[in-house]
Amino acid sequence: MSTDAVNTESVEINPVDQVRSTIYQLLSSLFAKEIDHKTLHDLTSEQAKHFWAQLSSEAAFKADVDILVAELAKLNSDKALLELAADYCGLFLVGTKYSASPYASLYLDSKPTAKGEEPLLFGEQHQQMTQFLKQSQLQVQSEFPEPADHLAVILAYVAHLCIHNNDAEQLSFIEANLANWLNNFVAKVTEVDSGNFYQALARLTHAWVKSDVEWLASELS
Repeated sequence: MSTDAVNTESVEINPVDQVRSTIYQLLSSLFAKEIDHKTLHDLTSEQAKHFWAQLSSEAAFKADVDILVAELAKLNSDKALLELAADYCGLFLVGTKYSASPYASLYLDSKPTAKGEEPLLFGEQHQQMTQFLKQSQLQVQSEFPEPADHLAVILAYVAHLCIHNNDAEQLSFIEANLANWLNNFVAKVTEVDSGNFYQALARLTHAWVKSDVEWLASELS
């Protein structure tokens, strides 16, 4: 398999973990780059419509899936795609107080910083994620020039864990590197996003991770 952020490989897996991995891959791809014509086609195909319908059958996901589907339906012109791309850039590529930086280090770094300053990128969390990737013989794709603690990379790595690691290892990683900062990230996106798409995407990601953590915990109990 492959994502926009991490190079991985295909293996035979069970259906439940295949679905879990696919959802993590999808979420990763949407945070990895702006939506282009090809991505839009994939997200609005008949197969995608079935996928969205299945996902929205869960009450915890329905409201945000419905928003995403409605927003995708509005992307019927180059101008609309460019406007959504501008939203993506303003939120995730420009490091200002009006952005919602998608890096774990900005939410988890334990080292104190001067008042008004944010933790540096390529710091502790980046190094830690780089080690996780190396241990799994993975790497961030060369065309994705972002720190390894970018949300897209972490989600792509969890997609890999879904099919290569046991439930306990998956749960441990998600709780220590993803679930513990997503709430603050969602709050920041909600605060600064003037559109609907990325707010809904952030909320859906948070809801999905929370649900997956609960499922993994139940499988281990």
